[in-house]
Amino acid sequence: MPDLAVLSEYSLTLPGSAGLELSAWTLLLLVLAGLAAGFVDAVVGGGGLIQLPTLLLIPGISPVQALATNKVGSILGTSTSALTYYRRIQPDLRTAAPMALAALLAAIGGAALAVYLPAEALKPIIIVVLVLVAIYVVAKPKVGTATELRWSGNHHYGMAVLLGAVIGLYDGLLGPGTGSFLVIALVSVLGYAFLPASALAKIVNFATNLGALVFFVPNGAVLWGIGLMLGVANMVGAYLGARTAVARGSRFIRVAFVVVVTVLIVRLVWDVLHGG
Repeated sequence: MPDLAVLSEYSLTLPGSAGLELSAWTLLLLVLAGLAAGFVDAVVGGGGLIQLPTLLLIPGISPVQALATNKVGSILGTSTSALTYYRRIQPDLRTAAPMALAALLAAIGGAALAVYLPAEALKPIIIVVLVLVAIYVVAKPKVGTATELRWSGNHHYGMAVLLGAVIGLYDGLLGPGTGSFLVIALVSVLGYAFLPASALAKIVNFATNLGALVFFVPNGAVLWGIGLMLGVANMVGAYLGARTAVARGSRFIRVAFVVVVTVLIVRLVWDVLHGG
């Protein structure tokens, strides 16, 4: 086997990356993180928990550059998983379209609001919400096993738009676990099973990523070379993740959801305790 420590001795600068040098080791970590993030995101959301911390390992990268570049990788991954889900289970676009539009507009507003409202102030609230969500899913093993919509007609679509707006605002303002929030909202509030909820969540999550990029791109925050490399890895992981979710069904997604939400809670608690 090759000596992995030797990889750190080599470095390169990708075009469109503001002159930041990547060691071969960091490059390998980014590709692996993109693959893993794409897979996890496609199943239940939360891929940013893997991808964003890896981006922050790049010497000289700013937090804003990391956030913006993460969105480039994520949007390519979510577009792949959304298309894969659509071709295999055909989610309800009448729900997805207005929900995605509301999420996109709210994400732009959230990104702009983030300049004035420190995200750290929201983290304790998000932790409490996530703990309640995890308890809810664990305490009700049958939740999300079958689609039983709670409303129909305009009431259903109106609630979908409201959920899209709230979660889109959160994604623009803070971000971690947006896909997981979308899944649990679609399951617990609207009454979808986990599999169609994951499919709808990918369409809406694509819109929230696009909304954030509408804000970040004009400000020159995106490192395109790194972002596109991550995007390719995301696309491969997302394709595999979506196919796995479709093959394994709602029960598999439910277990994955509990695992990802638990990791997200631990990560946010760590950030709060250590001022991150």
